[in-house]
Amino acid sequence: KKESDLFKNVVKFYESKQYKKGLKNADTILKRFPNHGETLCMKGLIMNQMANLNNVIGVSDHDKKASGVDGGAHIEDKKKEAVELVKKGLMMDMRSHVCWHVYGLLHRSSQDYAEAIKAYKQALRIDSENLQILRDMGLLQIQMRDLAGFRDTRLRILELRPNSKVHWLSYALSVHVNGDAVAAVVVLDNYMATLEKDSVEFQRNFETSELALYKNRLLSETTLQEDGGVEGIKKALIHLDEIHSVVVDHTGWFSTRLSYQLQLGQFESAKETAFALLERGSTEEYRVHGSLMCALLKCDRDTCREVEKMRGTGTLATLRPLSDEERTILLNAYGTDAIAENGEEDGSDQVMKDGLAKTFPKSAAIKRIYLTLLPPTGEEFKVAIDKYCQRQIIKGVPSLGSDLSSFYLMEVKRPNNGETRNVLAKDPLNVKTHSVYRLLVDLVDSYVTSLSSNSTFPNDSATEHAPSALLWAWYLRSILHEQAAEYSEGISLINKCIEHTPTAVDFYELKSRLLEAGGDIQQAADVINAGRDLDHQDRYINNQATKTLLRAGREEEAAKTISLFTRHEAPAEQNLYDMQCTWYELELADCWRRKGELGRSLRKYMAVVKHYQDFHEDQFDFHMYCIRKVTLRSYCDLLKFEDELWGLPHYGRAAEEVIKIHLHLVDNPDKAQDDEEPDYSKMTSAERKKAKNIARKKKKALEAGSGVGGDNSASSKSNTANNDEKKKKGKPHVIDVDPMGKELLALDHLEEAKKFSAILVRHAPKRMSAWALQYDVSIRRGKMLMALQALSKMNSIDPNDHRLFSRIIDFSQKLSSRTEKCHAASELVISGEFTKLMNGKSLSDFVQMAVDSIKADPVSSLPMRIAVAKAMISVGGSSAAKEASSLILDSKLNAPCVTVETCREAVAFMESLGGGNKERMMMLIMAKLPFAKDC
Repeated sequence: KKESDLFKNVVKFYESKQYKKGLKNADTILKRFPNHGETLCMKGLIMNQMANLNNVIGVSDHDKKASGVDGGAHIEDKKKEAVELVKKGLMMDMRSHVCWHVYGLLHRSSQDYAEAIKAYKQALRIDSENLQILRDMGLLQIQMRDLAGFRDTRLRILELRPNSKVHWLSYALSVHVNGDAVAAVVVLDNYMATLEKDSVEFQRNFETSELALYKNRLLSETTLQEDGGVEGIKKALIHLDEIHSVVVDHTGWFSTRLSYQLQLGQFESAKETAFALLERGSTEEYRVHGSLMCALLKCDRDTCREVEKMRGTGTLATLRPLSDEERTILLNAYGTDAIAENGEEDGSDQVMKDGLAKTFPKSAAIKRIYLTLLPPTGEEFKVAIDKYCQRQIIKGVPSLGSDLSSFYLMEVKRPNNGETRNVLAKDPLNVKTHSVYRLLVDLVDSYVTSLSSNSTFPNDSATEHAPSALLWAWYLRSILHEQAAEYSEGISLINKCIEHTPTAVDFYELKSRLLEAGGDIQQAADVINAGRDLDHQDRYINNQATKTLLRAGREEEAAKTISLFTRHEAPAEQNLYDMQCTWYELELADCWRRKGELGRSLRKYMAVVKHYQDFHEDQFDFHMYCIRKVTLRSYCDLLKFEDELWGLPHYGRAAEEVIKIHLHLVDNPDKAQDDEEPDYSKMTSAERKKAKNIARKKKKALEAGSGVGGDNSASSKSNTANNDEKKKKGKPHVIDVDPMGKELLALDHLEEAKKFSAILVRHAPKRMSAWALQYDVSIRRGKMLMALQALSKMNSIDPNDHRLFSRIIDFSQKLSSRTEKCHAASELVISGEFTKLMNGKSLSDFVQMAVDSIKADPVSSLPMRIAVAKAMISVGGSSAAKEASSLILDSKLNAPCVTVETCREAVAFMESLGGGNKERMMMLIMAKLPFAKDC
């Protein structure tokens, strides 16, 4: 009995995280029974937790003391010892469910969930009614998205403990995530039937409200193919009215009701609901305005859904072109004299009596939406935008230029269904020719002229304005120059602004952007750093300065700058990693990549990848918490977000760069050996001295590197200097044993590239760059069918993309030069599908067709011109050099996608052609990008 009590204490101390006491009790048992399996397993589990505790950044002194292990202990050795103990205990008592449960917990702590589930299943064979094991297995199953297994596990738990609310909700949720919303509704109804009428679950409170709204969402998802989901929406709308008395989230209730009414075509009711939302304070919520527009214009269901998904300032008016009749209806609603179509006032709600602009005179969103409804070529739009600009200039709003750029809408037709949609003009070539841009240029030029001469606006000569009005008019005009890629003119005006008010940070930021876009990144970094010095409390300008310094290759200055806003008890690199500051890590990784430090670059990209892995692991904490707190709608949204995690932009950027580096190392294996000792005997005295200095710096960085980034930057010096006392009392941090990324450089590069490209194409199937990299990986692996599939996917996304064209040329050449052919069936598929991509033409004819297309289209993009010119040289040899160079030079760079990067690519290609082509190209670039000195 004494040992039995001691074992219970071991479990109790483990659960309360008193590991030192638990270890002491386990040792007491093992002195008498050294081969007791369950005790051995518990001791191993406790030792594993102690090792994990000391490996975590920021462990409290209390937890460290309780763990009983010094921070300097060999953590990996302790973990290995813990694993051996658990395995030994399992061998001693394989019929014990406790041993198998502990074995599963050990795997779970190392995030080996598949093995943990196997161990739990083995434990359940021994004790099939153990609730704790069932709960633990259910958590892992939903984490691993074993949805069928999760449903079965939750059903088993419910059968064992049917009197628990959490178990009912968990089972309903498990049925829901398996796609059976109807059955989930039945489960919730059965649960409610078990309650008494005066139960708290029927009273108005947060949990009741959330449960009712969750059931309502389930009803809306009870769709059938034959009715298009209409019956489910009808049931949900009726149920929504029934639960109104218990719902506490009224804004959510109204928003859901509005969505249902639009989908069912109940437009009059939808208008009333939208007006109710506006009266509740949602006047600045553009989604509400978008839904109101759909109700006023009686849009179809698909359009209503599309509008609901829009973000930012997007509404129906910015989604697609409006007819004159539609425009009139919306102008009446958003103007000051809203009259219904029949000539009478709309009696549905008094809000529409005088129009939204008059009913909500303080709403900035309504004023702005009114501008999007006016015909951009009409006189009324000119008058309205004139007043809007004058008001913002007088106030001194720096974001006015960015705000106005959202009016540069162009109409395009969708290739799949032929529908016309609005897209934003972003390329300077399209912006300069846009009617709204030309109107704004004329207006702002008139402001500058009038304010310079008599301090008034052109149409208001009676009212004089402060000198700041002219200042912000200059600023706006400089932004318009930036949007049109007129960098010299923009610099001239922003210099006037700085001369007028040298203490305004916004002016330095804009000047830095102009210099960077114009090609002088070094001066851009100096300018924004000067602006940062004006206000050391501004985190935004500090971050912008850091970003620009990194792009200029000045990582040590960037580290000093960013460290001003990090905690000082740990190195800045470590602190930024802890805060998961992905933008900084991506920029630093790009900086190292440009310098050829591929190992360090990979370290930073992989740090971003690790953040997203942490995001994925973090959902584990919410599986039970959300159900216990009955936040089921938010939990469903969380699961959806986590499923789409690997397709998010920042992860995609990091993964793509990792793939590119690994592919570069596949093509250039000698680059992975850069850190080896150079051969000094073949160097001159000066070269030897320089090489030794570089090697010394690298070695110093390797030895002193700390934090996950591992860079021996000035930030770590500034954060640790004169701080010895703080270091002793501060929280521990991880020491990076591979700051230079040598371990990453030693990996199988093709295998790593394959792994990341598979993730990207699975989670971002509509991203062109993902399929381009999938092709690059597949062609190097000799997988011709996979490469062809990638080309077909790229063709379905954008058949006119330069990346697709260059890879079709590459595939054709590799197809004809290969020594081994695929299986006969594969060859049949390749010959059939690739012929379609080539439009049934030979390689030379395909290239000539692209040449003719570019000559016929003077606004072909610069990357496409470069790709076609390279193909001409690849197919036709040096004899095609003259025509290939003219394909680029004849454009005079009046083409889309002219940036510093594309110009560098063009210069490199022209240099390879020789014959003075590089010099002619540089003349064009200097005319277009006046500050580009290092192209």
